[in-house]
Amino acid sequence: MGTYADEINKRRTFAIISHPDAGKTTLTEKFLLYGGAINLAGSVKGKATARHAVSDWMQIEKERGISVTSSVLQFTYDGFCINILDTPGHQDFSEDTYRTLMAADSAVMVIDASKGVEAQTRKLFKVCVMRHIPIFTFINKMDRDANDTFELLDDIEKELGIATCPINWPIGSGKNFKGVYERAGKCVITYADTEKGTKEGHATRIPIGETETLTSQIGEDFLASLTDEIELLDGASADYDLEKIQAGDLTPVFFGSALTNFGVEIFLQHFLKMTTTPLPRRADIGLIDPVEHDFSAFVFKIQANMNKAHRDRIAFMRICSGRFDVNEEVRHVQGGRVMRLSQPQQIMADERKILSEAYAGDIIGVFDPGIFSIGDTVCMPGEQFVYEGIPTFAPEHFARVRQVDTMKRKQFVKGIMQIAQEGAIQIFQEFNTGMEEIIVGVVGVLQFDVLKYRLENEYNVEIKLENLPYEYIRWIENKDIDLDKLTGTSDMKKIKDLKDNPLLLFVNQWSIGMTLERNEGLILSEFGRT
Repeated sequence: MGTYADEINKRRTFAIISHPDAGKTTLTEKFLLYGGAINLAGSVKGKATARHAVSDWMQIEKERGISVTSSVLQFTYDGFCINILDTPGHQDFSEDTYRTLMAADSAVMVIDASKGVEAQTRKLFKVCVMRHIPIFTFINKMDRDANDTFELLDDIEKELGIATCPINWPIGSGKNFKGVYERAGKCVITYADTEKGTKEGHATRIPIGETETLTSQIGEDFLASLTDEIELLDGASADYDLEKIQAGDLTPVFFGSALTNFGVEIFLQHFLKMTTTPLPRRADIGLIDPVEHDFSAFVFKIQANMNKAHRDRIAFMRICSGRFDVNEEVRHVQGGRVMRLSQPQQIMADERKILSEAYAGDIIGVFDPGIFSIGDTVCMPGEQFVYEGIPTFAPEHFARVRQVDTMKRKQFVKGIMQIAQEGAIQIFQEFNTGMEEIIVGVVGVLQFDVLKYRLENEYNVEIKLENLPYEYIRWIENKDIDLDKLTGTSDMKKIKDLKDNPLLLFVNQWSIGMTLERNEGLILSEFGRT
């Protein structure tokens, strides 16, 4: 099996992020196709008769043709073992999306060539920047009419504040998409529309100096435009710098069409050369080296009821160091117990594969009898350390929740607590009241539908949601603050989370500054800690 180091160094773990409909799920499927993990790519959207995308499993996703939860997919390609964390791209996404980025070593950002950077991409990008993880950009849908290429790059630089370095350059778009120019190899790779669900299709490489061949392939006008654009590009764009890419300060940009399979393998090959092996993680005892240290992991996601036949709950762990062995006991640090991880598995959409071992960089799902929380650390029994907590991201939509049948109080509380533990929603209580008044906060409004759907289907509880006008939430950092004496604004509401931490809700953003002015020494934060 080789040494731990060999296995760990083969690992690449990345998340795919995008705005809705940029083609992220199609790109994910094509990666799996190249890795031999699937034989035929499914249709992502479509009617009930169509195949659903491999990475979408929840019923509500199948009905809407969108990814609501994050899937974890593993495949091998060219000697690498690749773990893809597929994040929801829907604008009504959840905090789950942010957390998934905490488990990745790099991010692939998919951008629609006709739309450029969109709102969702900005939010996810902020999390990548916060973690200084490398970002690779794939500008998709070149087989449709696209925006001006220089404008697309300008858009990324302005909107996201990161320098761009195009690795290849598109020639035309839509019906006139001829292929890409590969800058390092100084050659044109011509576009061929392959069959949608297969990986066949040959790319012809023509050196830029072979004018006659190029003219016959792409036409005189396109060759003239390309020559001008290359000259402009060489003078204007940032130089390729691997150190800057790996520090998250420069994003390499690729162009292609995931639907027709053009440019996907080119991207994958370059990506694997540029990404790093699993990175060290910060714990309270310092940085934990993936190769030198024994097994350790942290929980970044909890998902209940993935299997309709079994009321199960799966805790997803990112292995940060060493080798996981199914037969060895581990320490659950926060739970203060030594245990065996039960039914360790890799989950590919709704299919599961039981594992006997896994390595740093891998993502495993383990059966959770209700003991794990997001951010928990697992390590070897002889050790005791805690990985840095995962931030709690600020919800942007709030609603008061009431159950329709008051006799079902027990199921209601159990259901809402379990869904909150998974991190899809956050629950709060009115200040100075108990669980009678529950306020739910979500990052995207779709989560209200998911909450309603799941409470009805999994816990047999019907709820009513009353939308609240608040849009801004702040955690109070001061431990000694007396909430009763806090002077706020008329649109402010005092609440607390389940750990009794005090929080403030505001309707207007300017009220936050006013509240800080009125209460000397008050410290408010946009992030909580798990």
